[in-house]
Amino acid sequence: MADKESREIQVKEKQEVAGPAEQIKPGLVFIPDVDIFETDKSITLLADMPGVKTKDLCIDLRDNILTLSGDVAPFEGPDENDVSIEYEIGKYHRQFTLSEVIDQGNIDARLQDGVLRLTLPKVEKAAPKKIEVRAS
Repeated sequence: MADKESREIQVKEKQEVAGPAEQIKPGLVFIPDVDIFETDKSITLLADMPGVKTKDLCIDLRDNILTLSGDVAPFEGPDENDVSIEYEIGKYHRQFTLSEVIDQGNIDARLQDGVLRLTLPKVEKAAPKKIEVRAS
């Protein structure tokens, strides 16, 4: 039992992007962890982006590609010296391909406590419908 509990609380290290794209700015680029949930009417995407402020977050939708990117700035002030640094700073970046099922004009985005919540509503025709059968 103790072994199972210890695995459940282990911290997952940030995963650095290892893609073919070249960066313009130097620094680390991380892949945010994402959870995705679906209902009949929408898909909800939760992305962990700790340290990203709303002004440093960019959500871009182009050619059915949804791109999430956000910058994490250093926390220390100009007069402070680093003693110990465990929290890595850099940029978050992740992309998703959206299908025609998503109503791209009505996507809602909210950032709270380092978690980006995107609500991707489904187009009306994609929502399942129950068809009533009537007796003749």
